[in-house]
Amino acid sequence: MKQPKPNFYNLAWRWHFYAGLFVAPFMVMLALTGIIYLFKPQLDSLMYSSLLNVPAGHHTVPADDLLQKVKSAYPQGQVTQYLPPVNAERSAQFVVANAGHELNVFVDPYHGDILGEQDAKQNLQAIARAIHGELMIGTVGDRLIEMAAGWGVVLVVSGVFLWWPRGQAAGILWPRLSSRGRVLWRDLHAVTGFWGAALLLVMLLSGMTWTGFWGKQYAQVWNVFPAAMWDNVPTSDVEAGSLNNAARQTVPWAMENTPMPMSGDHAEHMAHGGMQHGPAAPTIRLQDVQNIAVERKVEPGYSITLPTTATGVFTIAVFADDPRNDATLHVDQYTGKVLADVRFEQYGAVARATEIGVMLHEGKMFGTFNQIIVLLICLMILLSAVSGVVIWWKRRPQGKFGVPPLRHDLPKWKTGVVIMLVLAVVFPLVGASLVVVWLLDRLLLSRLGRQAESASTSS
Repeated sequence: MKQPKPNFYNLAWRWHFYAGLFVAPFMVMLALTGIIYLFKPQLDSLMYSSLLNVPAGHHTVPADDLLQKVKSAYPQGQVTQYLPPVNAERSAQFVVANAGHELNVFVDPYHGDILGEQDAKQNLQAIARAIHGELMIGTVGDRLIEMAAGWGVVLVVSGVFLWWPRGQAAGILWPRLSSRGRVLWRDLHAVTGFWGAALLLVMLLSGMTWTGFWGKQYAQVWNVFPAAMWDNVPTSDVEAGSLNNAARQTVPWAMENTPMPMSGDHAEHMAHGGMQHGPAAPTIRLQDVQNIAVERKVEPGYSITLPTTATGVFTIAVFADDPRNDATLHVDQYTGKVLADVRFEQYGAVARATEIGVMLHEGKMFGTFNQIIVLLICLMILLSAVSGVVIWWKRRPQGKFGVPPLRHDLPKWKTGVVIMLVLAVVFPLVGASLVVVWLLDRLLLSRLGRQAESASTSS
């Protein structure tokens, strides 16, 4: 007699429950902060119009004169970056490190008047970005976000298994809106989760490329340029990624692992002699660097990062909405020689795909249409997370945690084990936490469940 096929539904449900329990708060946070950052262009124009917008003029003040205006206004500060106006009706911007704060200082490019300042790390967009990327707690937050994203993949995979049609379409492809209570919430959760599963995976994976552990390993494997690109210039042991932080993006992802060149005819000798720690003393003007960007047709919206040491360089960089316009140029602070000029065409295939994925993730590549699509994805994530919590609360036995029951008569689920092993290898932090959850489930939760069953049976 043929044995009935084992049903692993409850086992998948149990793992889906654990994944959802951990992921749901993060998904809500990521969706809300993502929506705020998604509409950065519109919100910035609305909130900071007096800082960003200026009447168009006929002649702009040279960049060096604007720089001197800012230095005079902040005599104890250090100017670290200059952002030329994006268009004729926008202000110029300087980033100034002053008294322990990083300030965005806005300047009228036609008259040189300082329009005002903004704390670079304490404005709405910077806070949303910092929470989204690392919960504003540095490395620990970054690892938690990465782990939540990895568990999000577990959530999607187990959710699709639970969703898989078993002889019906209602509640699977569309919700039964005539239903009430738990059934309606279950349909909203399942249907939203299905239609959004592929999009959520894209969002999770594209976002993980920026994480500090998995993203760094991913970049080391796939984000590689030919070593010969740096043969003709002396390079330091500092990477371009040092120009990025949680609140500000300067160079594109594809450039983060590349070495920073050094200025000076004897830069290598200076570096070995420790002279790289001396202060920067550029002999070329800031306006000269801006002219190089214009001559080389760098997309407007670029920044110019000033050198901070004797062997440092000016870095012109644009993290363009359309990655095909990405550009990163390093310029010798003494001679004005362009030491490196890297564009999208020089990225590897995976780096190109990653940059495109990031811009789609941030809703920038196709303008308003892209923003609307990502907004809908964020709303689907919110609905799926909230409905999942409601379902759990409604089905939870009074006074109990409501972990889905575990059957002990099942054989080993080979397919499930293979999927979990693959996820554990691909996402090491998920693998480590899977082992912890599995041990807790086997050694603690399952034992408590059996004790509760025995107590209820004996009574």
